[in-house]
Amino acid sequence: MEHRTRKYRGAVGLLLVAGVLLTGCSGEDTGGGKTSDQRRAGAPAPAYTGGAKEDAKDGDGADGADRLKESAPPDYLSTFALDVDTASYGYARRTLDDGRLPGPETVRPEEFVNSFRQGYRRPTGNGFSVSVDGARAAGEDEDWSLVRVGLATKAAPTTAERPPAALTFVVDVSGSMNSPDRLGLVKTSLGILTGELRDDDSISLVTFSDEAETVLPMTRLSGHRGKIRDAVDSLEPAESTNVGAGIERGYEEAVEGRRKGANNRVVLLSDALANTGDTDADDILERIDSARREYGITLFGVGVGSDYGDAFMEELTNKGDGHTTYIADEEQARKVFVDQLPAHLELTARDAKAQVAFDPKTVEKFKLIGYEDRKVADDDFRDDSVDGGEVGPGHTVTALYAVHLRDGASGHVATATVRWLDPKTRTPHEKTGSVSTGAVTGKLWGGRSTRLQVTAVAAYFAENLRGTGLPGAPGLGELADRAEKLAVSTEDTSVTKLADAIVRAERLKGGAREDGTGAEEGEMD
Repeated sequence: MEHRTRKYRGAVGLLLVAGVLLTGCSGEDTGGGKTSDQRRAGAPAPAYTGGAKEDAKDGDGADGADRLKESAPPDYLSTFALDVDTASYGYARRTLDDGRLPGPETVRPEEFVNSFRQGYRRPTGNGFSVSVDGARAAGEDEDWSLVRVGLATKAAPTTAERPPAALTFVVDVSGSMNSPDRLGLVKTSLGILTGELRDDDSISLVTFSDEAETVLPMTRLSGHRGKIRDAVDSLEPAESTNVGAGIERGYEEAVEGRRKGANNRVVLLSDALANTGDTDADDILERIDSARREYGITLFGVGVGSDYGDAFMEELTNKGDGHTTYIADEEQARKVFVDQLPAHLELTARDAKAQVAFDPKTVEKFKLIGYEDRKVADDDFRDDSVDGGEVGPGHTVTALYAVHLRDGASGHVATATVRWLDPKTRTPHEKTGSVSTGAVTGKLWGGRSTRLQVTAVAAYFAENLRGTGLPGAPGLGELADRAEKLAVSTEDTSVTKLADAIVRAERLKGGAREDGTGAEEGEMD
């Protein structure tokens, strides 16, 4: 099946509330043709013209979802491609460790949120479970809530249980990679992976600087681990960065060495600072499009380096039917190449999209936090030629919404549907879940769900770093305190690292934790 570029629609219906622009994200380009300047100026959302219909029932298949499609007018729908990337958060932590604030353009809140365990119920078979909950997030009029849409795939198989892998590593050996935290870390990572892979797995190795070179054709691990390690050890930095040549050669090797019944994947390891050859992601991927479509070979991006082409790497992997992560040290390399390896190798769902229908009888307005570059036109939700996201086993995807309920609202709030294609047969499937006011009006801080609180801290932190605000958002000092308490209650070291990152950001912004004051960037204007 041919993929065409995902249709991104910009926000058309921004409503000015207490000085903050918040919108029903579904109204983002319903044909009104608003410019970005008009949207920022607070142009009104299209008027609601009808009542909400009966909710769709949970379950697979399109029957319930077809009813869902008519359950809300267009401006009460929010549609986006699923995203399991985490590189934005990893790179932000690295930047803060270096004593710098990350550029706002590199901060994607969904990747902050998706970097943390959520504890969702997982399905027993292929596909997704759908969980929807929330809590009151306060705000000036106490009517703002956070609504969390959680999607989870089945647990990842063990190393022994997963299918064999045929991996083509495309390694950047340009001059900019000449440092221990770049090419040195890549070589360490590949060494870790060589020890982790099974005897029936295969590896090929391609390098690129100004040109691409095959260092190792597809080779079984069995009996050849020493040969593979020698090839990795031989990597040395060279000249400029021709990412396009590297990916093209990598896909040639992947096609030539592909194995039936195996997970065939290209893994790009780079700082993504392309400066030679073709530097346009669309043009690069067009040259290897037949390999992606005919053989289903996906692209996994692993970013490294303190100066990192974050946007370019994300664009490559999003359009290359894959995902991206970022590693700053050996600990993170082990997490990616050992602990999370099956999730990065296998696919549970192709072209997965989510659509959330908010009930206009209970919801006044809402905003999807993040996912700006993953938005999909509402009408394209069931158009399976429109690109979605690729998701593996053991992954969770979280979408967090700021929701303003109507005065005295009671009853149904939203219904969420996820649609995906079977990775082998490309048969479409859907699953739904709903939430009512009783599940989203309890208190957030100190409430029953510590994982929802961690999600809120991560989202508020991301919005603070990129200079935008959310209703009820605490300042960085309070966020750090909450993260530290959550780290203790969850016994989760990743939450401890989140708290450390928030403290560093506050210091760089000149905040003062002692008295809880500071710039209050996270609060409404």
